Amino acid sequence: MDALHYKPSEIARSLAGKQTSTVALIVPDILNPFFPEIAKSMELAATQYGYTLILCNSGDDGSKEADYFSILKQKKIDGIVLASYTARPEQLAELQQSIPIVVIDNRFEKKYGIPSIISQNKNGAVQAVRHLAELGCRKIAHLCGPNGVVSAMDRLTGFKEECSRQGLFDPELMEQGDYHLEGGYQAARQLLARRPDVDAIFAGNDLMAVGALKALYEAGLSVPGDVKLIGFDGVSLPLVFPQLSTVAQPIAGMGRKAMDLLVHLIRDESVPRSVIEMEVTLKVGHSTGGNFL
Repeated sequence: MDALHYKPSEIARSLAGKQTSTVALIVPDILNPFFPEIAKSMELAATQYGYTLILCNSGDDGSKEADYFSILKQKKIDGIVLASYTARPEQLAELQQSIPIVVIDNRFEKKYGIPSIISQNKNGAVQAVRHLAELGCRKIAHLCGPNGVVSAMDRLTGFKEECSRQGLFDPELMEQGDYHLEGGYQAARQLLARRPDVDAIFAGNDLMAVGALKALYEAGLSVPGDVKLIGFDGVSLPLVFPQLSTVAQPIAGMGRKAMDLLVHLIRDESVPRSVIEMEVTLKVGHSTGGNFL
């Protein structure tokens, strides 16, 4: 084998009932920098384990996700890491009977037995509001993430609870967004039209924060002078100015942990059939008057 530089055919091995040494990552939006960073860390871990990673973009479309599930099963994929806002737990519980699955950036009830990795979203929102309040902000607004998305709901809950504790909660200072640049831009425009007295904005993710930055600039408002701005995720945005303050998720750690769990499942090893919450970190950048370079 060494002399002839022979390498076993993974296709032939899979036809013989063995593993293909291939795993898949399904994400809802490849344009959101959070997911490519997850993919990068997962690919590194997969290579170390001797696996090849396939990246699938569902476009947040449940029917497209279902098509991927069917195709990946036919191709005898060894396991799937899924980031989805549309998948139903019953659907995944049935699917994991035939293929190992780990869910990332979401969670389901423990009874479904689906290993899940998510950040401490509520705690991160509390940190963001507390930071803005400590800077003297009194009209703190929130650009919410999509309805029905666990991370967005948790961040909204944290925002409401901490604002209430600070005596600052005002329902008029909330605007619906969608985790996209354009959504953040439009939400910020609507917010400023209704409440031009806002002095701080906590955006549901970094992309919406960048969209809000554009809206604030167009309104003639300076950041952080007139309005302080903070996002959530901690994705790499080196060309954005001013540099965003953000609640950073341990993105590389999440990708690595997902791959570790998936390999354990593939090997029929014991793993926690519950939710793993990972800590977040407040990073103070120029947009709230600091610098974390």
